[in-house]
Amino acid sequence: MLASALFLFLPQSPSTLPAGRDLEALLRREPACVAVLDKAKEHRLQVLLAEPVETSDSVIQLRRSRLGDSAQYFYPASSIKLCGAVAALLALNEHNRGHGTALGLDSTFVVEPRFPGDARIEAEPGNLFGGVLTVRHALRKLILVSDNAAYNHCFDLCGQDGINRAMWNAGFKSVRLWHRLSEPRTPAESAVTRTVRIGETGFPARDAAAKLKNDRWTELDIGNAWLRDGTKVERPMSFADKNAISLLDLQDVLVEVVKPEFITGSRGFPELTTEQRAFLVQALGELPRESANPKFDPAKVPDHHCKFVLRGVRDVVPAAHLRIYDKIGRAYGFSVENAWIEDTRTGRGFFLAIVLYTNPDGVLNDDRYGYEEIADPFLDAAGRAIARAVFGGQVR
Repeated sequence: MLASALFLFLPQSPSTLPAGRDLEALLRREPACVAVLDKAKEHRLQVLLAEPVETSDSVIQLRRSRLGDSAQYFYPASSIKLCGAVAALLALNEHNRGHGTALGLDSTFVVEPRFPGDARIEAEPGNLFGGVLTVRHALRKLILVSDNAAYNHCFDLCGQDGINRAMWNAGFKSVRLWHRLSEPRTPAESAVTRTVRIGETGFPARDAAAKLKNDRWTELDIGNAWLRDGTKVERPMSFADKNAISLLDLQDVLVEVVKPEFITGSRGFPELTTEQRAFLVQALGELPRESANPKFDPAKVPDHHCKFVLRGVRDVVPAAHLRIYDKIGRAYGFSVENAWIEDTRTGRGFFLAIVLYTNPDGVLNDDRYGYEEIADPFLDAAGRAIARAVFGGQVR
């Protein structure tokens, strides 16, 4: 068993990379996966597994295994917040290069009002550093507990243009980030920003010029009805102007942050500093209860709160030797996991991205999505099955 478990780390010729795994057959070994697999199209199921392979020329490529229709639309929800965090850091670096400034993680972060009802944002409850909002504090909340306001601050800093172009320039051409999260705005309002001040430097309010289209995906109308201000609208909800990204690009954004030495074929983010990359990686792998600032109550924010496959993988790798670096998303019935899963005893790991849609009654915005009944058991089982396959059986 040991020899088969290690074969991916023996030198391989680029032309003889192992073929991808049969993910459907692998997942069908888990009873909790079968019902979803039997209706994979209805659940908009996609699974991407990427395993590192050292080639004969001493570079690390990724053996890819795929399940599902990559053209079928899914709503990425909070999983795209990593894009926002990276884009914000890149924006600071670009400004520093052009103006000789030193804006960084510990610079203060102020967001000025623009829309009716807005308030000036400069303090953050729960921040141990005097309640002052900093770039570091905002990005840690964005990653650790998927804070929507923190992502929206990044959106205002970069603008719709800036956040998309940062991803496109890195090679992730599928990215279409239209709007803030949990802040209903018209398309015109989503295309403009609030004024942001980082340290002593102002980033003025501006309008977006890029024209976005979700024209690379199919089935953009979802459900059979939806609620608008408590009133039921008897037609599918259109996602034609909502955030979008291919699952492959989503996975490779994480690869380029966590393991930039792995070959994805994309340019990635070479402008990130060593400090910034280490900061992101540390936050992506941290459990909420491990955080000293901000602090989170484990009774309210359990380990698996933002690590959907954690419980299943812990059946294979003991918690003391497991580290998951990820950014999840959950909204409109979609559950998204995007993770690097590592056994710290060996340093071996794999990238796993999963999306599935669960909505038994077909109504959106009614908060009856079947997350606990359908999505969570599938994600637990999928994490367990794939970890066993990659790590070589029951490795505890």
